[in-house]
Amino acid sequence: MSVDSRLDIRSLHAAYASGALTPASLLRAIYARMDKERAPAVWIARVELDRALARAEELGSFDPALPLYGVPFAVKDNVDVAGMPTTAACPAYSYLPKVSSPAVAALLKAGAICLGKLNLDQFATGLVGSRSPYGVPQNVFDARYLSGGSSSGSGVAVAAHYVTFALGTDTAGSGRVPAALNNIVGLKPSVGLVSNEGMVPACASLDCLTVFASNVEDAALARRVMIGDTRPALPRPAKFKFAIPSWLQFFGNEDSKASWERAVKRLESLGGERGELDFAPFRELGDMLYGPFVVERLLGVGDFIDAHQDAVLPITRNIILGGKKYSASDAFTAFQRFHALKAQCLAALRAFDFLLMPTVPTHFTIDEEGSDPATNDKLGIYTRFVNFIGCPVMSVPADFRADGLPFGISLLALPGEDLKLDALADAMHRLSDAGMGKARHPLPTFTDTSRPPPAQCRLAVVGAHMSGLALNQQMLDVDARYVATVRTAPIYRFYALPNTKPERPGMVQVKDGGASIELELWDMSWEALGTFMAKVPAPLAIGSVQTEDGELVKGFLCESFAVEDARDISSFGGYRKYLASAPR
Repeated sequence: MSVDSRLDIRSLHAAYASGALTPASLLRAIYARMDKERAPAVWIARVELDRALARAEELGSFDPALPLYGVPFAVKDNVDVAGMPTTAACPAYSYLPKVSSPAVAALLKAGAICLGKLNLDQFATGLVGSRSPYGVPQNVFDARYLSGGSSSGSGVAVAAHYVTFALGTDTAGSGRVPAALNNIVGLKPSVGLVSNEGMVPACASLDCLTVFASNVEDAALARRVMIGDTRPALPRPAKFKFAIPSWLQFFGNEDSKASWERAVKRLESLGGERGELDFAPFRELGDMLYGPFVVERLLGVGDFIDAHQDAVLPITRNIILGGKKYSASDAFTAFQRFHALKAQCLAALRAFDFLLMPTVPTHFTIDEEGSDPATNDKLGIYTRFVNFIGCPVMSVPADFRADGLPFGISLLALPGEDLKLDALADAMHRLSDAGMGKARHPLPTFTDTSRPPPAQCRLAVVGAHMSGLALNQQMLDVDARYVATVRTAPIYRFYALPNTKPERPGMVQVKDGGASIELELWDMSWEALGTFMAKVPAPLAIGSVQTEDGELVKGFLCESFAVEDARDISSFGGYRKYLASAPR
């Protein structure tokens, strides 16, 4: 495996399904490359290869019912993973959680494989990526430049193609800045959409758990898994209104400005009508994060820092303990101003469908950050207001500048409108030609999301889910509607699976000697299909089934290994006749 190998979920699952790749062979290749490249400061703790391989073995053969089957991911080290220390990039703070955060647990249940814990700006305090005792993760395009923080390790691990996706956190932009600086996607959901349980708090009322991925589809799938959302993606609107900030600052970098102007034109080409909103209240709101709201950081880890001042980086210690200078009067004054600004910002946004912004104004070198304390503030001018108003936002690659560094843009929607972002953000990424991560892979192809998905999907059932049989109630529970009884093309063998309760058959496609099997067609919503699929146990799976008239529909299939010792009942031509046969 080389840096040119693809880790997007569609490519991995296609390789798993074909037998060209297994999770175990993928893991061995990833670990070998990580050992060879020795990317500095990305990992705080890495899962041992033997343990990762044991997880791969536990998953068994490819199971398409697991949306993240065999997908490698990693976690920012301020989020709990059972059995791995959580340090928040402060060794003295380390503790060993017994359970994973709910978000991590959901990803593991969906088949993902955790490779370890990732570096960050200590206590998630910073947007630069250089504030960690574990070292400075390098920008994948030029090691002289900042990789972005605080989720620095998460951004670099995805951009360097070590993992398919990584979890980060975001208070002021930490889930977006590393994405823009390393040519990947940063998905920050609406505040409160994803559980923050099992996360070391920065500002607890603003914190969000975020996803870094190489493309929008993978990031959105991880979000769906974490929140248990089975709704289909919303289509891309044909016409929409978008705003751009009235105030723009690129700190003298004309390449960034040119990249921005190209991105605006692309959004117009997708059907967008451009408008402008007064950015002053958004800037003022974002600046409040470094005023009395620092007190909330003090509430999170202040007691620990007071007791272990030598164990904390001076810049981190000074920022957090700086919250002590604010009075209750300061806090309530700020809180009242916050509410007024929040209302003003949301009112301005409601006149548009989306807000388009640069994610960061430009790139800064590590040396520039060391000599200019304002670098952190400059990186966050378009990011730090967002969590104050609760909005979802997605940073996607938009361009490459003349100096070879990437440029990212952010699309923002109103709180709760997370699904509204996916299709448009994906379209913007595809139009950019920026590709994915360090290798700039082409994006995976799939059905045009600009076309509305059908309201109903058709599912073929061949066994206990048929009308009146033992599991038919599961169909009725998701409001499925019987359509017709038909037969498959004569390319399948049918088996009675042993040791199943209730008894179930398994249908396997074969090259020669196939039979035509009776099946029932049922219609249900796509949302219902997602709920239903979650109940389908291995070795059964939902795949494509061909009917006798050549139509391909979703339907029940069985993995071939499971029928090796099963009774072949193909001669019955269907499950009902098999059940009616006596003796059996």
